[in-house]
This record gives sequence, structure tokens and C-alpha cells, in this order.
Amino acid sequence: MPEFSWRPANEATSQDVDAVFDAGGARKCRCQALKVPGWIWRDTTQEERDAALLEQAGCGTRGPTSGLVGYVDEQPVGWVAVEPRVNYPRIWARQKSWMRMDPDLDGVWSVTCFVVRKGFRRQGLMYELAAATVEYGRQVGARVLEGYPTEAPPGKTVIWDEASVGLLQVFLDAGYEVEASPTLRRRVVRHRLGASS
Repeated sequence: MPEFSWRPANEATSQDVDAVFDAGGARKCRCQALKVPGWIWRDTTQEERDAALLEQAGCGTRGPTSGLVGYVDEQPVGWVAVEPRVNYPRIWARQKSWMRMDPDLDGVWSVTCFVVRKGFRRQGLMYELAAATVEYGRQVGARVLEGYPTEAPPGKTVIWDEASVGLLQVFLDAGYEVEASPTLRRRVVRHRLGASS
């Protein structure tokens, strides 16, 4: 049976990160949609996004980092972005107030993006990555983990690139709870790790 493991991206290689981001919308976005203060496709180039991801991931350094890399039998297969919410300028710049819940709450880390390589999808790896955010959050002293997943209306499906924010059930299985349902499809979820959050 394949063995899943994960490590903070700063403990991974840049080649591992590149392998995970090699296809689909993730290849273009590079987990920068909530990082760029303006509009990602107008205000950045592909080269800038490529460089930004690797700089933020901090591969081969002591950190900090912007995410976790998931492995199956030591092969890089997935990514989940998790870091302090203050590192996401677009959360604060957007007109969507649901992305700015409790702006003064300390110790909030955002879980904003999942990537699973083609050939490894539909094997439960998003669930494994979501569970890893909880373990990692405890390791780094986060008080609250916050995600912004989507939930398809009954009878509808979610395409993979739309699911990059995570699926509601994935977060629920990792112990997150729904805090708000701001739109038909979008949820705000939190996992409280600290005693006084």
C-alpha cells in the first residue's frame, strides 16, 4: 500500500515543488492569486509568479515557508498552501467581507490552495493534505486555521481547478468547522488549535 508523508516546503527541494505544479491551472497561478495585491493576470508575469512561489516556499532554507509538500512513496504528489493570514494581501483587498472575518484575531493561518498532480487525483490525497495542515499548525503554534472551501450544490459537480481552494468535506474530515456560508458554494471553515481563540 502506498505510504503518504508530508514535509514543510522549506524542507523539500525546488524540484519537488516544480513537479507538483507542473500542470493545470496551478502551473500558471503558482499559488499567487491571494498573494498579489492587484489582479494576478494583469499585474504579474509568469516568470514573476514562478520566482515568487519558490521564494515563498523557501526550499532548502530554515524557513519560513508558504506550504506543505505531500509525497507518496517519497514521490512529490501534492501541495497545500498554509501560512499566516497576514501574508495574503488579497484577502484584505477584496470586497468580499467574508474573507476578512475577525480581522483582529491573532494567530490565524490561512489554508488557501490544494494541488494534486495528475495521475494521483481521486486517491484521497486532498484529505491527507488537509489533515497535514492541522498537524503542521500545531507544530508552528497557529491558534486558528482558516480555509475557504467550495461545496457544490446538490446535483452539481466541481471541476478540479475550482476545487483548488479545497472541498468542504475534506476540511470537515480534518476537524474544521463551518463558520460562515457567504455564497451558495463558498464556505469559511476554521479549526481552533489554541486555547483562547
